[in-house]
Amino acid sequence: MKSASMKSSLKAVLASVGVASLFLVACEKTDAVATPEAKPEAAKPVEAPKPPANESPTVVNAGTPPPGAPDPKIEADTIFSQRCSVCHGMSGKGDGPGAAALNPKPRDYNDAAWQKSVTDEYISKVIIEGGASVGKSPTMVANADLKTKPEVVKALVAKVRSFAVAAAPAPAPAPAPKK
Repeated sequence: MKSASMKSSLKAVLASVGVASLFLVACEKTDAVATPEAKPEAAKPVEAPKPPANESPTVVNAGTPPPGAPDPKIEADTIFSQRCSVCHGMSGKGDGPGAAALNPKPRDYNDAAWQKSVTDEYISKVIIEGGASVGKSPTMVANADLKTKPEVVKALVAKVRSFAVAAAPAPAPAPAPKK
């Protein structure tokens, strides 16, 4: 009898260590984020070249990244596949490989009722500050490195929102017009 309970305890410890390892790998924490004295460098403004005197200046939207900057959507997709999918799964159903050992289970982004109940700001806060920041599970780790990347966070929120759209049933076809 003792042997069975020891095996069970050992399995629980190994599962916990495995999940912790997945979180550490998925989060890719660096010393710059982990140490309080390290501060992220502020983004330096990019000055657009001046147009010739006979041309009008080009107006650049302040909300778009400068030319040559990584595409926020591509960066968000990479972050989701490397960090988020470990628990939430690539389909957003909360069925990633790390989910098996978690209690509570990760959020299912396909849940339309949950999607309607939260704002984009709430999702952004959870992404940046972690689950504990909104009274949820602390196993949803913070991504403090994204605090200075609002466009990437916005793209991650859009990705989370896209799972509800993908899970929604197709609308019924419109009836044929009467002749």
